[in-house]
Amino acid sequence: MSTERVEEVGRAGGTGDGGGAAPAATAEALRYYSVAPGVRLNVRSGPGTGYSVVRLLPEGARIQIYCQTPGTSVSGPYGTSNIWDNIGDGEYVSDAYVQTGSDGYVRPRCA
Repeated sequence: MSTERVEEVGRAGGTGDGGGAAPAATAEALRYYSVAPGVRLNVRSGPGTGYSVVRLLPEGARIQIYCQTPGTSVSGPYGTSNIWDNIGDGEYVSDAYVQTGSDGYVRPRCA
C-alpha cells in the first residue's frame, strides 16, 4: 500500500518555490491548512502516487491549496480520498493528509 504524506516548506514564509508561478488565486481567498501531525509528506508532480516526488514537506507544515483535482485514492489520517491538493506549480499532495475540515472539495477544481 502506498502512503502519501504532505508537508510544505517555504510557502508560509513567502519564499520562492523554485518553480513557476502558482495557479492564479487571490490572496484573500487562500488560507493555510495543516498537514496531519507527525507526518512528513511527499509532494508529487501530479495528482497520484504514480507521479514522481518533487520534494518533502516537514512535520508541522501548513500549506495553501490553490485548487483540487481527482486522482489516485489514498488512505491517511483524515480518511480515504481521491482528492489531490495543488499547492504550487506542478506540486500536489493527497488530501487524506491535510486537515481541511471536509471530506469533499474546499477549493475550486483545477482547470
